[in-house]
Amino acid sequence: MPAASDIFGAAQEVPVRSRVIAVALGVVAVLASVGAVACAWAVGWSFDEALEGFVVSNLVIGTSFALCGTLIAWYRPGSALGWMFAIGGTCQALSALAAPLGQLLADHAAPTWLLRLDMTVFQWGWPVNIALIPISLLLLPDGKLASPAWRPVAIAVAVTAPLFVLEIGLGPESPAGLPSAYLTLAQSSYDSLAWLWTVSEIRWALSVLLGVACLVLRYRRGSETVRRQLLWLVAAAGVIVVAVIPWALVAGTPLAVLFTIPLLPAAVAAGVLRHQLLDIRLVVARGLSYALLSGLVLTAYAGLVVVLSGVVSALVVALLALPLRSRLQAAVDHLLYGERGNPLKVASRVGRSLGAGLPETLEEIRTALRLPYAAVVVDGQMLASCGEPGGLTAELPLEGGTLVVGLRGGESRLAVADERLLGLLSGPLSTAAQATLLLDQLQHSRERLVVAREDERRRLRRELHDGLGPLLTGVALSADTAANLAGGAPESDLQARLTAVRTDTRSAIQEVRRIVDNLGSPALDELGLVEALRIRTDQVHQHTDGSPLRAVVEAPALPPVAAAVEQAVYRIATEALTNVVRHSRATSVVVRLAADETSLHCEVLDDGGRTGAWRPGVGIEGMRERVAELGGTCEIRPVPGGGMVRVCLPMMPA
Repeated sequence: MPAASDIFGAAQEVPVRSRVIAVALGVVAVLASVGAVACAWAVGWSFDEALEGFVVSNLVIGTSFALCGTLIAWYRPGSALGWMFAIGGTCQALSALAAPLGQLLADHAAPTWLLRLDMTVFQWGWPVNIALIPISLLLLPDGKLASPAWRPVAIAVAVTAPLFVLEIGLGPESPAGLPSAYLTLAQSSYDSLAWLWTVSEIRWALSVLLGVACLVLRYRRGSETVRRQLLWLVAAAGVIVVAVIPWALVAGTPLAVLFTIPLLPAAVAAGVLRHQLLDIRLVVARGLSYALLSGLVLTAYAGLVVVLSGVVSALVVALLALPLRSRLQAAVDHLLYGERGNPLKVASRVGRSLGAGLPETLEEIRTALRLPYAAVVVDGQMLASCGEPGGLTAELPLEGGTLVVGLRGGESRLAVADERLLGLLSGPLSTAAQATLLLDQLQHSRERLVVAREDERRRLRRELHDGLGPLLTGVALSADTAANLAGGAPESDLQARLTAVRTDTRSAIQEVRRIVDNLGSPALDELGLVEALRIRTDQVHQHTDGSPLRAVVEAPALPPVAAAVEQAVYRIATEALTNVVRHSRATSVVVRLAADETSLHCEVLDDGGRTGAWRPGVGIEGMRERVAELGGTCEIRPVPGGGMVRVCLPMMPA
């Protein structure tokens, strides 16, 4: 069995005093109601007498407002709604008790002052609750004003609220046989203020209209949660209106209508604490359509009876009711469920939004169906979303992903009409999702290309600075020294300097060739991949420290290969050779090439005897990026006895 906090939402951490006060108000209201029934029975009042003495109305309205207010104040102590309902309802329940209690006291010859005090509670108690109703309308559903612009209105309504209480409390009337209440005016004085009481009635009506206008604005501008909360109040008000208006027009309002009034505080409590209890949209949709239909049918029937006979009028109304009901239901469903009854229109709107992107398409679907949330998930990652997440969700399969939609308040599963329409939209959504994925991949590829280009620039700069730069500097210094010695220095010293110039120049030329070969070998275009690699390996004779190194190429005749694949293999192989020259202690390195019907394989093995994991540098990352761009596989790691670079690239047509 779920806990109360699960049913009404998580209770806030509040002081014990607040909860004690809230419970005390509820207990007082209940005791007052029980006391009112007991006193009415003790004095022998019939139900009609209790009704005429306002016991029944005050008891029903006061107890319902007090208990609902206590519940709201317990779970939402920061909301003024709960406290207004609890205080106002308790005052009205005490007013219900005061009427029969006054009669009981009079029958037992109680002191006059006690009777007058009891009548004061009766006369001044119930108007408090009625005066607070317009203020509560301004605070629904969260206990706060809709915006700062409503603050002057709320202040004006609150400041003038006591005027209604004074209008009722100062009245000189009292129940027959009982003394008048304290704080009342003489009849003449009260009548002289008739203009003020007229202002009070107009003020109360205007306050209620302002409250209703505020609720309408809140509904139109509010979130999905706010709308669901307010629909509870709409449903309760609709029931009361349907209960009152037809009977008032036909035979007068019956007594049973009185017992529909507690639906208002109950609806407010449900909207504030548990608006997800059921699909209030469906309730309002059906209730509103049937209420409108009933009103139109009664109006049409009454009008036709005047012109035609009763039988003919009933027949005409019956023939018109069914199509009229369908149209009304469609209009109400459109208001609450959007365009789900018109799949072609929704598909057209979604189709126009595809060009704007997946988020805009999802927003179009969510708006069209009045859904609180929509998202597309691919491989566990959210690709796009819109709306407010929270509550129950439903999932529908897409090509390569999943569509997640939030359920409306009160729904435990996706409606058949919604599921059918979303199924029709799965094709365009899948297309939009794939396009979004491709755009993301394209963006990532562009970013990788920018990074790779920057890395190549930095690498070329480093090689020019660290390799060719010192060599050319040495050539320049040797040449300057030779020039200084040419004036009269021994010939042997001059010859040594010239020899150093020639040596450094040749080294610089070799370094330039190496850098150029790394950027792209002309032999690759003229002789092919195998011969270009052989030329490159022939240039590898020793390590940077001068120790010898033997490099060979083992490759059969290869079929024609696309230039992009050849270039990638050549660059990867030369980078691997460079790493062997710079970072290994190998005495030999082998470059092996092989091809099958679908792939070109390249393997670079050395006998450097390195152990432990390799720390990826710019060169290794560049190899992996080249392989990834062509959709191949790459394996770079140490092996027993040396190191290995193995790549496999798809065989593209040349």
